[in-house]
Amino acid sequence: MWHPAPYGESPAWKPARPRFRPIRLLFSWLVAAASLLVAAYIVPGVVVHGFWGALGAALLIAVLNAILPPIIASLRIPFMALLGFVVVLLVDAALLELAALIRPEALTIDDFGWALVAALVASAVGVVLDIVFATNDDDTYSLRVVQRIARSQGRERTDIPGIIFLEIDGLAAPLLRRAMRDGNAPTMASWLADGSYSLVEWETDLSSQTGASQAGILLGSNFDIPAFRWVDKVTGQVIACSGLAECAELEEQHATGIGLLVNGGSSRANLFSGEAEESILTSSKIAAETAANPGYRAVFSNGFNVTRTLVLFTWEIVLEWSAALRAIRRRVQPRGHRGGKYPLLRAAVCVVVRDLIVYGVLTDMMRGRPAVYATFASYDEVAHHSGLERADTLEALRKVDQQFARIERARRYAPRPYRIIVLSDHGQTQGATFKQRNGYSLEDLVERSLKSGSVLSFAGGDEQNSKASVALGEAVGKTSKHAAPTEGVAAENRAVVLGSGNLGLVYLMEERRRLTLEEIDERHPQLIPALREHSHIGWLLVRSAEHGPLALGANGTRHLADGRVEGEDPLAQFSPNAPTHLLRTDSFPHVADIMVGSFYDPDLDEGCAFEELISFHGGLGGPQTRPFILHPVDLPPPSWPIVGAELVHDVLADWRRELQGDDAVPVRATPTLAPRPSRRAAPPRAAVASSDRCTEHDGSPPLLLLSLRA
Repeated sequence: MWHPAPYGESPAWKPARPRFRPIRLLFSWLVAAASLLVAAYIVPGVVVHGFWGALGAALLIAVLNAILPPIIASLRIPFMALLGFVVVLLVDAALLELAALIRPEALTIDDFGWALVAALVASAVGVVLDIVFATNDDDTYSLRVVQRIARSQGRERTDIPGIIFLEIDGLAAPLLRRAMRDGNAPTMASWLADGSYSLVEWETDLSSQTGASQAGILLGSNFDIPAFRWVDKVTGQVIACSGLAECAELEEQHATGIGLLVNGGSSRANLFSGEAEESILTSSKIAAETAANPGYRAVFSNGFNVTRTLVLFTWEIVLEWSAALRAIRRRVQPRGHRGGKYPLLRAAVCVVVRDLIVYGVLTDMMRGRPAVYATFASYDEVAHHSGLERADTLEALRKVDQQFARIERARRYAPRPYRIIVLSDHGQTQGATFKQRNGYSLEDLVERSLKSGSVLSFAGGDEQNSKASVALGEAVGKTSKHAAPTEGVAAENRAVVLGSGNLGLVYLMEERRRLTLEEIDERHPQLIPALREHSHIGWLLVRSAEHGPLALGANGTRHLADGRVEGEDPLAQFSPNAPTHLLRTDSFPHVADIMVGSFYDPDLDEGCAFEELISFHGGLGGPQTRPFILHPVDLPPPSWPIVGAELVHDVLADWRRELQGDDAVPVRATPTLAPRPSRRAAPPRAAVASSDRCTEHDGSPPLLLLSLRA
């Protein structure tokens, strides 16, 4: 357990105590009574005897609800998340029956089944009334319960500020600006409006997806993570950032003691832990867990949470169905696949997982954790299938913003002062998929262009697919390190084609090493021409035995080692840093024989994914490479552009050291190829970022700060 040492001078922090407000309490009581009346009107077998009877029953249920669920949540029973959910749901029904026994003149219930239905209906009505009358922003009771849990787990009182990192998965800076302007992110907009916060962009690496970005941000290194999934040609295995065993192995390879969350931090819903002391929903740590994670108990300490979660889960499914039908009726294009299990997945990520994260963060704050990093994936999840700025996508963002307001309000009750930093790991770019545009997939194109052999492809798609099952498995203590097993691709006559957003990877398994351009042309003379001449492919990254790494386009070639261009530059439509991104990726041991980037149209601001997602990320082009950091103004970023996730780690770690002392996060021991000047030093010549996006540099080394480690 980390214990803070004295650092600097600061006033003594005096946390406030959540106080019940009589008027709001009275109003909540009236809402509960009204909910019971409506439930009794709808559900047969339940009778509420007048409004005064409803008031009496609501008061009795509130008293019982304040006593029993916290006791249940404190029990160390196996399968806590699953059984806790069911038990608290049954307790809610039992409370109605108990109230009927104690006050039969107020409430009559025929049997337990009708009590269970009435509890759910009353909860649904209460959720609606809370929203209508704005009574759902009072967390007094929840915070009191969380504080009790925090005290039982160990609470740390200090004047040294803590830091909360809140990540919005997949949200680009330009879209956030529009959302704040249009009222879809009012909490974050208010922070900017009052002058306490500033918004800065950063530029992702070539692999603009959560695996590479979070490894860089949380661990300080994302070397040799070329995409969301890739092939190890030596072992013939497909590695994916969604696999629990793979994430654990990747963290072991990249962790060097400089993790953003070392020395007492907490990781919530991330792929990597950042070397945190405690984690929930963190893929790299779940495989090592042997018992149910106790962090879920806070959710069940309030009986209202269970029925509320079930109601909101169901409502989210209804929202998805209605949005999908509306898109079909209006012939919206591009339109993604939204059937099958997706509505359930969306509801799980947007309601269940989100609430688990919020309560985890609140508990961390009430315990006084020095640093917390939490990822909110609901915007990313909905945008993949609906589009970047469709109504239901922006509604998902608004709900995340609402949770940030809850976390902000809770700061005054924590045992230490907290700073909040909001950031994203990447953005998304929109467009019809490669298959929608052509009627065939990238793997089909590769297969018909091979001289011999077959193509093996692996379904890409939604990176949140495993999140709900991971949450359940972790909660019940039954996770398997092979939850997303690697798959073998050992057949020597196979080509393996993978999609990671608009980044494609082609592995020719004829050799257990990367093939050169000359070898590919000799063995499959039609393959490179078919790819580079395709209208929906923008560039290819290959390595020539004679010329080194090359970016190939339909009408030109860029020599990445020296910057020489023959014909038209295939990277002209992309960031000025694109050549360096490709050069760095070329140095990775697991880079594909052929890396394929989709086209990008800057006028339409669209590209195309090689997997079936209409809003995508993973490669270059558009807002997918333009994430953001929303930070307090007294924690300024460097004066030069922030390019690459590893530099984001250094900026965030520097802020943590500034708040908590030099020992909070060890300084990077292994320097990158380019020098990393101190943030406090004078900025390099002409290294100034614009307010809208990262701009090109005059060529001095500090611009990219990308690791080219052997």
